[in-house]
Amino acid sequence: MAHLFLVKDIAFQAGLSTATVDRVLNGRPGVRQQTEMRVKAAIAELEKQQAGAVASGRMLAIDIVMETPQRFSDAVRAAFEAEMAAFLPGIFRCRFHFAEVMKPAEMVQLLDRIRLRGTHGIVLKAPDVAEVAAAVARADAAGIPVVTLVTDLPNSARIAYAGADNRAAGETAAYLIGEVLASGGGGKVLVTLSSGRFRGEEEREIGFRRIIRADYPGIGITEISEGHGTDTATGTLAAAALAADPTVNAVYSIGGGNRAVLAAFDAARRPVHAFVAHDLDVDNRALLAARRIGFVLHHDLRTDARSAFRAIMGRATSPGRAVPASLSSVEIVTPYNMPVGD
Repeated sequence: MAHLFLVKDIAFQAGLSTATVDRVLNGRPGVRQQTEMRVKAAIAELEKQQAGAVASGRMLAIDIVMETPQRFSDAVRAAFEAEMAAFLPGIFRCRFHFAEVMKPAEMVQLLDRIRLRGTHGIVLKAPDVAEVAAAVARADAAGIPVVTLVTDLPNSARIAYAGADNRAAGETAAYLIGEVLASGGGGKVLVTLSSGRFRGEEEREIGFRRIIRADYPGIGITEISEGHGTDTATGTLAAAALAADPTVNAVYSIGGGNRAVLAAFDAARRPVHAFVAHDLDVDNRALLAARRIGFVLHHDLRTDARSAFRAIMGRATSPGRAVPASLSSVEIVTPYNMPVGD
């Protein structure tokens, strides 16, 4: 039985237990016809309520789909839940679909399943590959707006991008590291990516390399990728990079796994003269407070959530209207100006 609602919401509306509703929805035996009719009536009433709420601009159910390490998905969930509670005049219901590693085929299957089940919008952090772009096109053709989050799919049918200017962020990281290393005699920077499939990470790397090449030509760069931001894989890649090159003495962490990268330096008994990371997640807050990393390039995820909500609401109320771009600003955070909250 297709529906857009949580089992507990249907159960409340029908005056039944969640177990009973679950049996009805999944077509299990032993359910009386009267009970099945009560569940169908409850779903119909919820649909009626939701249609009226959408028409008045008060209720939109959206799906947040992300391939990302858990430390970042936790931060995104907190940001969307906080903004969902504060966003007016719209009331959003968010359903979260997170995985640390997801094959493109799995991502496409999930997006198609959401499209067929029904949603008022999708907020998507996904690799920039043809299969995903095709799934976005299918969603758009079905009238479902897609907003990309923190990493863009510029050649897709997405209606908006919510996030920072990633190229400018990479340039900022190059300036911070370049100034430190240039004053200390130079060196080489280990640039870590979670995966080369993400446009946002690629943009950060392009910006970083451009400034290093133009303004700090004596500083070298070596890169690791496909650790997916997880500690185990990223740590192994970092250890191999350090063993292969004794001149590496700085880190620009685009893709995360920073505890593991620092552990690799510790195991090799190597100093880290400069370390720039992204996002004030739980790990980076602790590492910054302990002075293990020097700078965090942070942008407000609640601003991104607000931008995504506005884009989806704008498409719902004015289908033909273009959605303006809205980039969140990047803040350089040190141990001395780290905000208390997210």
